[in-house]
Amino acid sequence: MSSSAEAADQCGGGKTSWPEVVGMSIEEAKKVILKDKPDADIHVLPVGTPVTRDFRPNRVRIFVGTVAQTPHVG
Repeated sequence: MSSSAEAADQCGGGKTSWPEVVGMSIEEAKKVILKDKPDADIHVLPVGTPVTRDFRPNRVRIFVGTVAQTPHVG
């Protein structure tokens, strides 16, 4: 069984990834994920953040890494 199939089994057969949210704002992505998985415990993390390797069927991690505006002093 593939790892995505195993994840689906452990998640009750539900959706286990959301490629369609790439490029959306965090809030938009959360809405889409919560629509498919209302019990999702969503964690928003900077790209490259170290994470644990334990599997939790309700945890969904969103990794972000785009600078949205010009940083400035002030």
